[in-house]
Amino acid sequence: MIPDSNSYFSVPHSFNAYLSYWDASQGLPSENELKDMQSVGLKLLTEVKSLEASCLLQLRNLDNDAKAVVDFLKLQSRKVDLVLQHVLENETQEGKKVNGMQFGGSGINVTSSFELTPGDYYKTHIYLHTEVVALLCICQVTQCHQINPQNDSSPAWQCELEFSQILEDDVEQLVKASLAVQQKMLKQRKQNIEKQRR
Repeated sequence: MIPDSNSYFSVPHSFNAYLSYWDASQGLPSENELKDMQSVGLKLLTEVKSLEASCLLQLRNLDNDAKAVVDFLKLQSRKVDLVLQHVLENETQEGKKVNGMQFGGSGINVTSSFELTPGDYYKTHIYLHTEVVALLCICQVTQCHQINPQNDSSPAWQCELEFSQILEDDVEQLVKASLAVQQKMLKQRKQNIEKQRR
């Protein structure tokens, strides 16, 4: 469980998520049960990212000559992560696909072609391509409203889901990813301001 759901900020970002209804009467899975629910590919990606973070941290403590080695290894590990994530998402996905619009360490906002009921729980697979994050968690719907009520041919809903059960390492990945996305947005805004001044 997330102790304080207001402790993390969210950033706008496009991603894919897959939702499978979770029967609340069976209770939320423990952290070990959630780990057991992960596919082999997801476990492998998590392990690779954990090892990579640990090794890169050790290399950063070396002198300045190690910077080139660190940069090269980061590039190599990113390639491995991208391949693993691609293979993972192209596996047969469980659940219905929704389009992610915003994420953070506390939850996600999605656009869905079907209505979600506030209070319901969903087993959720999240794939953030640009930040190479793939994870499994249990989310609870907190809000859901139709965003195009006039268009009956293809209705859509905007829904907010908060994490009810998520691995601590995955929260850390999401927080790092949200900081990276925010940094890119700030850099882009700075470049736009500089262009306007010219």
